[in-house]
Amino acid sequence: MADKQRIRESVYKAGKQLYKTLPILLGAILLVSIANTLIPKQVYAEVFRLSPVLNSVIGSALGSLLAGNPVTSYVLGGEFLDQGVSLVAVTAFLIAWVTVGVVQIPAEAMLLGKRFTAIRNAFAFIFAIIAAFITVAFMSVL
Repeated sequence: MADKQRIRESVYKAGKQLYKTLPILLGAILLVSIANTLIPKQVYAEVFRLSPVLNSVIGSALGSLLAGNPVTSYVLGGEFLDQGVSLVAVTAFLIAWVTVGVVQIPAEAMLLGKRFTAIRNAFAFIFAIIAAFITVAFMSVL
């Protein structure tokens, strides 16, 4: 009997927390969608005309600012490659696009704490660049 009561309490608390955070999550999703709609894909291709190192930093920075979901990132990545953007830049962009989210920082900080959010996003940004170079190097070996 006590287990059923604990389960009910847990479900109630989880539902209450979801209800509290839903407006914040919807706001973050709305901001990301607006940014992705307002900025044409051709703008990205013009930005990535520098060295591979700078391209990966720019790719990671843009991916961080314009966070999105993985399915959309594959389409964008293909478009970028078709427009002549380097594979390192595209890879850094895609990794940061999915793992770093500047738009989502307020919601994440409220839910998980400011310190954790700052550290997680900083590491995700840096590792997006590192992972991009490792991925491209590994693909060139194959």
